[in-house]
Amino acid sequence: MKTRTLMLLALGCGVAIMLAGAVFLFQLASQDELSEPAAIGSSVTVGDMSVRVVDSANDADRVLSVQIEIGGTDDDAPAEDFRMIASGRPAPLVATTCPPTGAQVEQCVVAFDVSAADGSSRVLFYERGDEQARWVLGG
Repeated sequence: MKTRTLMLLALGCGVAIMLAGAVFLFQLASQDELSEPAAIGSSVTVGDMSVRVVDSANDADRVLSVQIEIGGTDDDAPAEDFRMIASGRPAPLVATTCPPTGAQVEQCVVAFDVSAADGSSRVLFYERGDEQARWVLGG
């Protein structure tokens, strides 16, 4: 292969990389801002579900337990939609007392293993469909 061909291919690759970078920067610039976290104790509607973090979390034996109230629609496993990020790392859901929900609001506890976290930052997320709510529990 000739040197001229290799130079043209390298130039073409460079232009393609620059175009991809420009598209990525445009996507970042047009992204929506992150919404404010929900206040502890306030009720939030996420999709068709009403969720309220009753009080701040209890961190005992590297397990973070959060008391919540949830209800408003039928869901056989409402706790599966909760996620926890502890010091930048996902914390797995290890236990829940949440029964299947209906129109009535139920009080229950979700517990997450935060043993891998090396700091005190804790953020709880609840996702339902395309909507999401978050609570800052520590940090």
